[in-house]
Amino acid sequence: MNYELLKAINDLAGKSSVVDAIMIFATNYAVPVFAIVLLMMWFFGKEYMKKTVVYSALSGVLGILINVLISKIYFEPRPFVTHDDLNVLVDHARDASFPSDHTTGAIALAFAIALRNKRIGIVMMVFALITGFSRMYVGNHYPGDVVVGIVIGLLVAYTVNKLAFLVEPLANFIVAVYRALPFVPKKTI
Repeated sequence: MNYELLKAINDLAGKSSVVDAIMIFATNYAVPVFAIVLLMMWFFGKEYMKKTVVYSALSGVLGILINVLISKIYFEPRPFVTHDDLNVLVDHARDASFPSDHTTGAIALAFAIALRNKRIGIVMMVFALITGFSRMYVGNHYPGDVVVGIVIGLLVAYTVNKLAFLVEPLANFIVAVYRALPFVPKKTI
């Protein structure tokens, strides 16, 4: 069933150059897009927004660490390694497919933002979901990889948010260190 659903999604590739370009962009540039958004939140946001960046970054890092551990325990080859009938729009290393790091990271970052700032968070959640879908569309992941990535990302961001009593002192420290640095912008919009 995992392969059949992947095949149905991946068969959409090549039918619209616009959709192909959007999916390739989401797959290739999810990390830079999130980095730019987080940097903008940091440099243009007030203290609460800077702390949101810390919550988000911590969620993303923990999500990826969990994925690394899972991939060491259970190795699932990428779909294009196992099946030669896919439309692979983006080349990828032949490493573990399960779970999707792109999806986990994007969802963890976006949901952590959404838990603290709904306006920005909703936009980033939409982009994170498009990123997850793009991983199947371009032939790099099975649907199960993406679904588990979504679950891990949501759980990690939720847990980090619930552990605010541990995260808040770290966020306060990081913001204080930043404010103490010479020659960095201190004023916020």
